[in-house]
Amino acid sequence: MNKKDRHIVALDIGSTKTCALIGEQDDDSAVKFAALGAAESKGWRKGQIVNLDLAVSSIRRAVEEAEAIVGVPVESALIGVAGSHVRGVNSRGGITVGSRPRDVQRDDVRRAIEAARGVSLPEDREILHVLPQEFFLDAQDSIRDAIGMVGQRLEANVHIVTASGTATQNIVTAVNRAGVRVDDTVLEPLASAEACLTQDERELGSCLLDIGGGTTELIAYTGGVVRHTAAIPVGGDHFTNDLAVGLRTPIPEAEKIKREYAVAIREMAAQDLAIEIQSVGDRPPRTIFARMLSEIVEPRAQELLMLIRDELRRSGLQLQIPAGIILTGGGAQLRGLLELAERLFNLPVRVAVPRGLSEMSEEVSRPEYSTAVGLVLYGARTRRLAGARPAGIMGKLKSMFAGA
Repeated sequence: MNKKDRHIVALDIGSTKTCALIGEQDDDSAVKFAALGAAESKGWRKGQIVNLDLAVSSIRRAVEEAEAIVGVPVESALIGVAGSHVRGVNSRGGITVGSRPRDVQRDDVRRAIEAARGVSLPEDREILHVLPQEFFLDAQDSIRDAIGMVGQRLEANVHIVTASGTATQNIVTAVNRAGVRVDDTVLEPLASAEACLTQDERELGSCLLDIGGGTTELIAYTGGVVRHTAAIPVGGDHFTNDLAVGLRTPIPEAEKIKREYAVAIREMAAQDLAIEIQSVGDRPPRTIFARMLSEIVEPRAQELLMLIRDELRRSGLQLQIPAGIILTGGGAQLRGLLELAERLFNLPVRVAVPRGLSEMSEEVSRPEYSTAVGLVLYGARTRRLAGARPAGIMGKLKSMFAGA
């Protein structure tokens, strides 16, 4: 395998930043970090492109920066898909294996999954993933792998992730215009889970929250499989905008103050700490106190967590995630958010940094790069499943067995 074929490229195109991360797979299928290119995202709003030319130039800048490090052109990449247009639904379907009980073959499993994915979709929806949950064979339920077992009627439970066809096609178009072919489209929280969750957390039951700029992506696991996916229309940018309005300061200044001083719980704030902030326009700087920040930030943090709690209740999973809540993404670094989540959910909560690539730099080992690292790991795993065949034929395989 030459150097270029060893590379797995991930494009994480968010509301705040666009990053191109390159991993290098060795002959033993282990993957090491090779390069990171990042650029400010422009032309995006809440996970959807609103200005194609600006989005293309952000992608191009990130890709060129990564290419310069590895010295090899980036020809293709996996891209993350997220945003409020993404929906997840559980479905069940089945087939008759034969007129008499016989061994279940791989093709039978494929047909059962195809039957389960046969839900009617609105015209503009397209299926991103079909994630198998468990199988039922005659009277036996909760089967992880039905191949080789004997029976007549095989049914499958699956989680189907759909996205707006238009929104997804616009992302693909932007990436293509930046000179990169799209190998695969992957749900971003599914990728983040690849980099952040332990097998124990998946088995016991947990919920990963990937807090991005425009939205918070949610993915819940029990029994080792995906049970629920959703997007909450609140992200880190909402905290920044609230501070900008409440303090009457420019957005970049509000972002800086949020990162340095903001706390999601009032009693954690340094009450009498004086902070000098810029005013809007030519007005002179002003002094505020740290407690004012938490008075603005805490209500928004509570709103976000309560929306997540409502989503978990609707899905019936709030009592099925004893391994707790895992926070990742850039917004997970807001101080006090972990403690606030522990109070609200009465569950263990941790902030996750990405793992799984060897030789990762300190910069990449931060929550905001969980999706990009996860996309590379996802691509490596799919490549292994496909028997190291060319990346372009992975699509069908991944929809059947990704997350299995």
